This record gives sequence, C-alpha cells and structure tokens, in this order.
Amino acid sequence: MIPRYSRPEMVAIWSPETKFRIWYEIEAHACDAMADLGVIPRANAEAVWKAKDVEFDVARIDEIEAVTKHDVIAFLTHLAEHVGSDEARFVHQGMTSSDVLDTCFNVQLVRASDILIDDMKALLAALKRRAHEHKDTVRIGRSHGIHAEPTTMGLTFARFYAEMDRNLNRLEKARSEIATGAISGAVGTFANIDPAVEEHVCKQLGLEPEPISTQVIPRDRHAAFFAALGVVASSIENIAIEIRHMQRTEVLEAEEFFSAGQKGSSAMPHKRNPVLSENLTGLARLVRMAVVPAMENVALWHERDISHSSVERNIGPDATITLDFALARLTGLVDKLVIYPDNMLANMHKFRGLVMSQRVLLALTQVGVSREDAYKLVQRNAMKVWEEGKDFKTELLGDADVLKVLTAAQIEEKFDLDYHTKHVDTIFARVFKD
Repeated sequence: MIPRYSRPEMVAIWSPETKFRIWYEIEAHACDAMADLGVIPRANAEAVWKAKDVEFDVARIDEIEAVTKHDVIAFLTHLAEHVGSDEARFVHQGMTSSDVLDTCFNVQLVRASDILIDDMKALLAALKRRAHEHKDTVRIGRSHGIHAEPTTMGLTFARFYAEMDRNLNRLEKARSEIATGAISGAVGTFANIDPAVEEHVCKQLGLEPEPISTQVIPRDRHAAFFAALGVVASSIENIAIEIRHMQRTEVLEAEEFFSAGQKGSSAMPHKRNPVLSENLTGLARLVRMAVVPAMENVALWHERDISHSSVERNIGPDATITLDFALARLTGLVDKLVIYPDNMLANMHKFRGLVMSQRVLLALTQVGVSREDAYKLVQRNAMKVWEEGKDFKTELLGDADVLKVLTAAQIEEKFDLDYHTKHVDTIFARVFKD
C-alpha cells in the first residue's frame, strides 16, 4: 500500500525483513523438534541458531532467487551462508515450501489481527464517549433521506458502537480461525516429517496445528478472514456516509474538525469539505476489493497449486494496511467531530411539526377512528405543510373532523419531543451494558 495510507507498525509486518525472520524461526524451531526426536544431530540444530541475530540481506536473497527462480530455496541458500553449508544440511528436512510460506503468512495475519483488534477497541472507546456526550441531543431521524421522527445523536453513535462491537467479535473470530500452521511435508501426509515437529513449531509461534493441510493450509480460513475485513470496511463506510450527509451545507448537523491553516478548496476559500469521510469511503472499497479474490482462492487443484500465491502477496498487505489506516482515521474523526445541536433542532422544526404525524395517527385510531380514515385525516393536513408551508399543529387544530374526536389539549400533547426519547436509557443499557 502507498505510504499515504499506511502506518508503520502494520507496514513492518509485511516487510521482507519480517518475512525472512519468520521463515528463519520456522526452520530453526523445526530443527529443534527434529533434534528432540533424534532425527538430526543436536549440534546441527544448535548451529542454526547462530543466525538468530543476523539481519538477513534482502538484496542477496533476491540475487540468489534471480538464478534459482524459487524464493524459499534462495532464502535457505542465504541461511547456509551464515550458518555454514555442512551445519545447515538438515535445515528444511522433510518439509516443503508451503510449510514455510503458509505458516509464515498466517503468523503475519495473526499479528495484523492484533493491531486491527486494538484499532477497533480505540474506535469503540471514541464512539462510546460521543454517544454518552450526546445521549439527549435531539435530532431528526431520516428514512429514505426524508425527515421521519425524532431520535438523538447519542443513539446514532450508539448504533455505530453496536455495529463495531459486532465487528470486534468478527475480527477476534477471524484471528482465531487463521491462527493455524502446517509443517506436514509434500501433499500433507507427514511421510517425511513427524507430526511432533508441526506441533512444536506451532506452539513456538502461537499457532494451532492445522488438522489436515494437504500441501497448503485450507484457503476457506483465509476467505473467512478477508470477508471479515470486508464487513469491517463496510461498517466504516456506513459511519462515513452518515457524517458526509450531516456535513452537507443545507444540513450541517455535524462536521469534521477543520484545523487552523487547513484549506478546503484550491478555488473556493470558503469550503470546508468532509474529506476524511470521503477518503474512508474510498478506502473501504479497497479493503472489500480483497474479498472476492480470497473467496476464489479456496478452490485449488488437488493437493496444491499456486494460483492463490500472487493474490495473497497483494491482498495480505494491502487489505490489512488499508484497514488499519482507515480504523485509525475514523477514530480520530469521531473523536474530534464537531456537533451542532442547535442546527439539529432547527432542521427538525423545518417542516413545522410534520414529524409528529404518526402520534396523531395513532391517537385517532385509539379514539375509534379506523386506521384508513385516520390516515386520510392526518395526510390531508400534512400535505398542506409540504405544499403550502403551513404549520401542522395549526392545521390540525383548525380541522373540524379532527376536533370531533380529539381535544385541542390532546393534539398539543402529541407535539411533545420528550415522548420520542423516553426509552433512550433502555437502549443505552442494552448497547453498553454498564
């Protein structure tokens, strides 16, 4: 991923240096396990650890690979240059390249998951704080983009918190499912390597042995992992779209923090644009771009092919780096989002009480009017608000048919805002459980 949308800690997971370090640890731990089994001399296993502080030369490995056309062999050749060819002769014994490649890839995905999980917890903290801050800040709810009934800004934040809390659970499950390793040799039969080697290596790397791996770890695990990232990305976009709507000039119920010296447009000095939210919408598309290829990687030929390899070399770094950046950006956006309660109230009253239509409808049915007739009574007054700019309550109070069944006091009562927020505490208790 380009540096503009990258953070160093996540980028480091996918560096060649990190990859080769993990490859080395896999091979070294495997040698230890084989020495324990008496398969190779203990002295040779110990000799491999002479390279534990070595910084592997990426350029040198690339140079060897240019000849061998095989990345794992290039690495093993370079390792032998440090350890000694005789001492390293038992390295990789009974193993196949996928044992190293797949186990390493899953280690990287687990480490990436840990960062993403921490990112999500930081976002949840920001959403929770803003939800409680604006628990009673009334705003109009919208359906189809049209004014519906009153809600609160706190409930909006709480809704996003609940969604991201589910996503935290998805990330944790995805981490658990991807945390497997395989050191099972060609076609996964353990014919040339003892299963105890796999158990030892996995334990040292914080993984579980893959129950059955053919020559590769099954890619349904990876499909589920990237699908989870795709869902998280879509939830990020869900929040970003809401903020973009709220920042529209004719709405302006909230806006992204605009720092001193910031410029909104090269042509129009007055502009303050929702650039972070728009950026998040775009980044979400990039993360989701990894989902379909990951699904298509599940179907491999027989015990192994490498059609998945080129895909994963791209989507592994790109999806996790992008999502890490997006989660951090969203957390900062939410944390500093500027809220305009007065504008929220002004928007709600823009159509002069129209949003209370359902309460009047229900009141009419409760005093004996059929639902169909009640709907007609309310709608004919509501349309005057839409079409003629009338005041809804005033029209109801002047409608003889309505006054036959409802008193003026009963009509007045239906315009009480507190009615719509009476269960906010109940919803908060469900969401935050504290």
